[in-house]
Amino acid sequence: MKKIALPIRFGIAASGSLIAYFLILSLVDLHTNVFYSLFNGIITGFAIYEAIKYFKIQEKDKFTYGTGFKAGIVTGFVATLIFTVFFAIYATEIDPEFLEHLSSQWFSRFDSFEAIVFFTVAIMGFATSIVLTLSFMQLFKSTNNTK
Repeated sequence: MKKIALPIRFGIAASGSLIAYFLILSLVDLHTNVFYSLFNGIITGFAIYEAIKYFKIQEKDKFTYGTGFKAGIVTGFVATLIFTVFFAIYATEIDPEFLEHLSSQWFSRFDSFEAIVFFTVAIMGFATSIVLTLSFMQLFKSTNNTK
């Protein structure tokens, strides 16, 4: 459990940053523009990078590609799950008109749009987490090249 605590903490911090960013966008009425969600990848990527970096420092010689990959995936998935739950609560309870406004910009019909949006938010977060973790592990893996 001790090995997974660091990635979970970084995931919680990343989700807090994602939620804060979304709420700031909603204050200036830009939260319905999906292009601003590209910055979510930067927030998540920074958290994954830092989680792997600190996990490598913590593990020292025991750090392997597999353990680093697990740290990055746990960080990204925790952030994605928490943000998706927040997003669902926001869209259904806090601002019920949000999804209708979002759908009027991107789709002509509103039929079962809620489930599609929540699923898309989750899948985008999981995919981003996997891709960024694989990318960052190229920086942190140890080389097997000998001289």
